Amino acid sequence: MNIFAATAPEQVQAFAISLAIGLLIGIERERRVEPKAGLRTFALVGMLGCLFALIAERSGSGWILAVGLLAVAAMMIAAIVTDPQDDPGTTSVVALMLCYGLGAAVWFGYATLAVMAAIAATALLYFKTELHGMTTRLTHKDLISVLQFAVLSFVVLPILPDQDFGPYGAFNPHQIWWMVVLISGVSLAGYAALRLIGSEHGAAVIGFFGGLVSSTATTMVFARHARAHEDIARTATLVILLANLMVTLRLAFVASVVAPTLLVPLAVMLGAGLLPGLLVTLYGWRSLKERGDLPMPEVTNPTEIRTALSFGLLYGVVLFLSAWLEDIAGSKGLYIVALASGLTDVDAITLSTLRLYNLERLSQFQAVASIALAILANLSFKIGLVIAIGGMALAKRTLPGLLAFGMGLGAGLAILA
Repeated sequence: MNIFAATAPEQVQAFAISLAIGLLIGIERERRVEPKAGLRTFALVGMLGCLFALIAERSGSGWILAVGLLAVAAMMIAAIVTDPQDDPGTTSVVALMLCYGLGAAVWFGYATLAVMAAIAATALLYFKTELHGMTTRLTHKDLISVLQFAVLSFVVLPILPDQDFGPYGAFNPHQIWWMVVLISGVSLAGYAALRLIGSEHGAAVIGFFGGLVSSTATTMVFARHARAHEDIARTATLVILLANLMVTLRLAFVASVVAPTLLVPLAVMLGAGLLPGLLVTLYGWRSLKERGDLPMPEVTNPTEIRTALSFGLLYGVVLFLSAWLEDIAGSKGLYIVALASGLTDVDAITLSTLRLYNLERLSQFQAVASIALAILANLSFKIGLVIAIGGMALAKRTLPGLLAFGMGLGAGLAILA
């Protein structure tokens, strides 16, 4: 009789994946001084979870899995009690229990999810110092921002009706608030990065994340400081150019979420503007001498309820005007709205355009063209800010990059025409 006859390849694979998960987490734990559980322990516990899941499935008793989990926890707690140290080892206990659970999940057919969770858990364990440093840099205001975003996303959004109201069916409370959550989330990511990284990492980082939060605010701050402190004019130029170029990445991400089918033509137009603008920026970057005391953009918290309501109202108005003017004047009416609203805010008209495109009221070119016009209008407004606030000395440095960006957008639009 062949004792391996009942062994299927997928069963062997399940135990192999469980072993690999245990080894992955165990490698990180092995690096610690006098670990309570190391490489071999985690590898064995991973397979133990898979084995107990097999027995539980064959016997039809889920209690076996629970008993195994309690046994693993008790074993680790006993090891900590008999050999107490400054580190209570709580994290290792939880990590070992997680390893056991992931091994069981592999047996039940969730191998991909278990591997992803194991990688995430290993990253959390490995970056202990960095995560502790991050929490110490968070202020009360920053924590409030996270809670406010949670309220916007998980309290307000689910209770809003997903139904069209008003003329042209332009007002859908759920859809409008979903756009608020999307823009607030992108802005919050940049806002948090600015707060955590700080100004000591240089102009490039400030320009990148400042552009994700608010390219207008970043442009105003550095234009003002460049006029007051002529020695940071080169640095201010780099920050302003990068902040404005990052608008393309921000809009591309938004489009990939809201209207994925428009991403390719939109990427052609945005890429055509990004490439020449980036080349001019990199050319000026070569002679830049970094400074450690750069100002930080004075951006508002993007998750404040008042800010979210203001953007939601603006988006709703722009969406209605876009639908109305598109109905009575065709694409020309939409282009007028894009030019007007784009002067101060690109997000609202972009989201409105993407929604009209999803409703098949706009062609691909019309949608891309309206977004391009909004960006060009916003770019013109920022050029005016640079000249008015920063003066002609700063304008002479920034205009080549901003104009290259604008002309590139126009060229990209011409390619799609």
